[in-house]
Amino acid sequence: MTDLRTDKKFSTEASLIDRPQALAILTGETPLYAALADAARAREQYFGRKVRIHILDNIKNGNCAEDCGYCAQRKDAKAEIGDYPLQSEEEIFAEATLAKANGAYRFCMVTAGTGPSANTTAKLAKTISRITGELGMRVCLSAGFVDAAKAEQLAAAGLDRYNHNVNTSESHYGEICSTHTFKDRIDTISALSAAGVGLCSGVIAGLGETAADLVDAAFALKSLKVISIPVNFFIPVPGHAIKNAPTLSPEYCLRILIAFRLINPDSEIRMAAGREGHLRGLQSTALMVANSLFASGYLNVKGSNMHETIALIRDAGHEPEFADGLEISLPAEGTALYKPENFPELLKYPSRS
Repeated sequence: MTDLRTDKKFSTEASLIDRPQALAILTGETPLYAALADAARAREQYFGRKVRIHILDNIKNGNCAEDCGYCAQRKDAKAEIGDYPLQSEEEIFAEATLAKANGAYRFCMVTAGTGPSANTTAKLAKTISRITGELGMRVCLSAGFVDAAKAEQLAAAGLDRYNHNVNTSESHYGEICSTHTFKDRIDTISALSAAGVGLCSGVIAGLGETAADLVDAAFALKSLKVISIPVNFFIPVPGHAIKNAPTLSPEYCLRILIAFRLINPDSEIRMAAGREGHLRGLQSTALMVANSLFASGYLNVKGSNMHETIALIRDAGHEPEFADGLEISLPAEGTALYKPENFPELLKYPSRS
């Protein structure tokens, strides 16, 4: 059985760059290859060549009272998504079992809503205890706002990490949400930290923020000692309420990851939602900086499947870090372009006439 205590709970290392240097990376003043080399050295120092694969499970969907402008489940969203209540313990456990069989390093449970009631917290704690006890699997929960008592209850159940993104800078937060504040999010993160739960908190780039907003958010996460930082790239779901959402180039997305790595050198930096559509051909390069990613989708949006994700990691010269040291092989020869049977078609050149 894997010892779930081996992962660091909190970041302990100092930033490798200051605010002006981080801003220079994002604005393009610092040459890309120089910044990439620095970030790659930090990634190699703390994580070697390993890449952690996480699988998200949306265990409660829709009917949210919050108005986070980026979310398909916000209270005024018009997106056609299926609403369903909290899944049963058996349903969640079955999906955790499947995630482990697929090699997921961590199982991430996500619920829509402002935060869990006392009754829901008890149900979640029971399910977490069963997953960690019977499967020996790390669990991350994202369930909205919690107070100190609920944080302690989840910690006692063996919760490894709790996700509660800051999303953007404090100064920009009012532009993306009106039903709660940046401070509300910090209060929940602080309660979990005090209870000894590892912190997972990140950002969504592309919400109309400035480069300075991203730098402020990255240093806020450093001050909170966040050990796991998902860097999401905004996916314009139908009905979103983000005004003036910018176009994110692959190079700019890579620069964001570089800045977050150098500000938080010993934290798990995850290229999260939107990596396929925004980083595009630079996903392999981004693994020189990020040491973590999601497979099999992001809540209400599809993403790369497990085999595609494993192939991406190995093609880039990295090593997937599976649950309990599990090894997963891709199908024999996969869909290799140059298999002998493909050559009759490959040798057919288009007519020049």
